[in-house]
Amino acid sequence: MNGTADAPGPVEWLASVAPDPAACRHEWERNPLGVALLPAGRRWDVLILNGTLGYPTLDVLTGCVARPGPVLADFGDARMGFFVPPGTSSRWLGTGVRGAGRGTWIVAPYPGRTTGGVRWLIPPDGSGTLTDPETLELAMHEAAVRIARGR
Repeated sequence: MNGTADAPGPVEWLASVAPDPAACRHEWERNPLGVALLPAGRRWDVLILNGTLGYPTLDVLTGCVARPGPVLADFGDARMGFFVPPGTSSRWLGTGVRGAGRGTWIVAPYPGRTTGGVRWLIPPDGSGTLTDPETLELAMHEAAVRIARGR
């Protein structure tokens, strides 16, 4: 276990949402791709932005908060997933943003392992830190302004 007595490690935190966490960890560690399918909507939802907006949003976000929640990027950097509190995706009204919440699954790489596809830009630390949706929205607006100005 990588966590402290108070907080689980990132593997335990992520696997805790699986129907059988022990089986998930076991399979995850042996999967040659180093990925697992995990259900969203229990401990977190994921808001998915296209990479064109996602990377500038991440730049703004990391400038405003000490540590955002976990962030995934897919193969080719076409999409980025920001981990937000559960229920966020069902309330999200912004256009061009997909939500993965209750009833959906995401592909998550094993923390600390490099895969050929999905990877962590900001890996989970096991503490349960998530990105505040309002802060994410403000960062998205600022990023859109920067993109429009050519910065």
